[in-house]
Amino acid sequence: MSEQRHPSYEHTSDARGAGRDLAELIASRVDRASHHDQNWTGSFWDYLDLCAQNPAVARNAYQRLYDAILAHGFEKYRLFKRDCIRYHFFSDPFDHGQDAIFGLDFALMELVDVLRSAAEGYGTDKRILLLHGPVGSSKSTIARLLKKGVEHYSRTPEGALYSFSWLLDERCEVTPQEGNHAEAARTHAFPSPMHEDPLVLVPREARAPLLEQLNAHYRPRHHHGKVRIYGEPDPFSRRIYDDLMRFYDGDWKRVMEHVRVRRVVLSEKDRVGIGTFQPKDEKNQDSTELTGDINYRKIALYGSDSDPRAFNFDGELNIANRGVCEFIEILKLDVAFLYDLLGATQEHTIKPKKFAQTHIDEVILGHTNEPEYKRLQSNEMMEAFRDRTIKIDVPYNIRLDDEIRIYQKDFGPERIRNVHVAPHTLEVAAMWAVLTRLQEPKKAGLSLLQKMKLYNGRSIPGFTEDAVKELKEEAAREGMTGISPRYIQDKISNALVSRQALDEKCINPFMVINELESGLSHHSLITDEETRKRYRELLSVVKEEYEDIIKAEVQRAISADEEAIKRLCANYIENVRAYTQKERVLNKYTGKYDEPDERLMRSIEDKIDVPESRKDDFRQEIMNYIGALALDGKKFEYNTNARLYKALELKLFEDQRDTIKLKNLVSSVVDDETQQKIDVVKQRLIKQFGYNETSATDVLNYVASIFARGDTKK
Repeated sequence: MSEQRHPSYEHTSDARGAGRDLAELIASRVDRASHHDQNWTGSFWDYLDLCAQNPAVARNAYQRLYDAILAHGFEKYRLFKRDCIRYHFFSDPFDHGQDAIFGLDFALMELVDVLRSAAEGYGTDKRILLLHGPVGSSKSTIARLLKKGVEHYSRTPEGALYSFSWLLDERCEVTPQEGNHAEAARTHAFPSPMHEDPLVLVPREARAPLLEQLNAHYRPRHHHGKVRIYGEPDPFSRRIYDDLMRFYDGDWKRVMEHVRVRRVVLSEKDRVGIGTFQPKDEKNQDSTELTGDINYRKIALYGSDSDPRAFNFDGELNIANRGVCEFIEILKLDVAFLYDLLGATQEHTIKPKKFAQTHIDEVILGHTNEPEYKRLQSNEMMEAFRDRTIKIDVPYNIRLDDEIRIYQKDFGPERIRNVHVAPHTLEVAAMWAVLTRLQEPKKAGLSLLQKMKLYNGRSIPGFTEDAVKELKEEAAREGMTGISPRYIQDKISNALVSRQALDEKCINPFMVINELESGLSHHSLITDEETRKRYRELLSVVKEEYEDIIKAEVQRAISADEEAIKRLCANYIENVRAYTQKERVLNKYTGKYDEPDERLMRSIEDKIDVPESRKDDFRQEIMNYIGALALDGKKFEYNTNARLYKALELKLFEDQRDTIKLKNLVSSVVDDETQQKIDVVKQRLIKQFGYNETSATDVLNYVASIFARGDTKK
């Protein structure tokens, strides 16, 4: 019987051709020029030439990180009467915004200011940067961005940095070349285990004049720091250096011929210049994870456990040299680890087992939550550690628009395609999250909801920018408590996979509100019933606000007949002109002159709360406004004056609502004429506000039910 092959395994010429096309597509995306630049190698003298041309290659870790942030630019704006800077670095340009930070510009400004001070060499380079805030406030994301950003920067020409390898024999020993006892063998390369800057090989007595020349030509773009050479080589390099100096009888230039300089690209995955340490349970914690450990396999080769060639300099503080070391939940570390950090920060040194103090050049960054930090504050034994930390508070968002952007990133139309997310669904969730984080305002007559709107840039009569600034200053801890974005994300996810969402291919704000409320009863971070009750009350506030929003949208959709608004506006203006000029109005139907239609004018003015006693002033203001436009050569339109436009919309809605009989939507019988008008309104909701067929129908039905029960709240 002949063998039959599955069609999917048959390689036709067309398939092979398609495969070659795909290979070409892949190859075309590989930047060989960048690969060549990032794998540059040269002699020590070549590196000195590079330093002379561009002293920035010898920057320290803080200078490099600060420059990496500034390299992506920034923009300035005003918020709460303060100058604020938004650094584009924290929008995550490296992964298309995957880790973008929203609404924490003040905290990020404080962080960047500390880095600037450290880059200048003002002392903050001898501190641990401690990000402190509630769970889910983006502390880990900020740390991840810093690591990712400096890694990306090291691949650019501006961020290039270099290390070196030693050229020795295969046993990493200084032995004469075969047939030439005046030269040591150079057959194998042994990299500096802590990828140190080649300038550490410059003898101390020669460093001052070298640095003087380099700094004379160093022109940093973003700070005024100087190039410096820190400390001595690590124990491994120091041992090789001393052996070569003995072999060449102190001839430093011949020793440097054993140095091959190479460009270094920082990489967390390859453990080059970026380290991450996560605490484990106390039984498994070992300080060698920070400073390296003995390589027992090499003791037999080199004969001693104190030979640096028999030691792995691969602890997190070792491999993070020249870059960033992140400590996750740093205050959960065992006390012995914290002691290691004292020297690492203040003196920039670590103590590997059986070796002398070893210099490091790196940014040490930790993050922790409030309970752990309070425990640190109450621990008198940790004064030295507290004294060496700079705490930067990372609160939750308290601006609604920024909170919405967090959820749009995960649940926007680019990510969610199979389920329609009705308008205001994410806004409602964000609104509740922000309200839980705000403190009740002390000013009489100001609600928490109004305070949220003020923070979000909305104007409310009676509140100036100074008043908003005072509100912010009187609530210093605002944003340090409340609901985490993670809880909101979890509940939106639940709504998206619910049976109703799968059946209707749509989720709406009420589905999310129900999820948020049902989850409160077993929320792990809410420990008292009073807080739970307050959060439920805030959900009711949000629900009322949402009802006002959709009522306004339905009103606008019903009154969106542009021709009808134009006719109503022209009629109103004609009557107002006659009223202010003490004239009469020509009735087009009777051909007679009538008194101005007071009933029409008042029906419009009532919609924007113009009292009877102020009607003359308001009408005169309108005529003056029209006259001023005419003097400027501009024409008055129905939507030129925002206040009048709103009044016209509300008046038209009231008239149209009676015509459409919106209340009839809640009944099972709707006549064809009404249905046609309702369909027009529905299409306006879809086109103008982003609804789909299902969500537009739901909103119309809900608003109809509001009017059916007599709820006429404005």
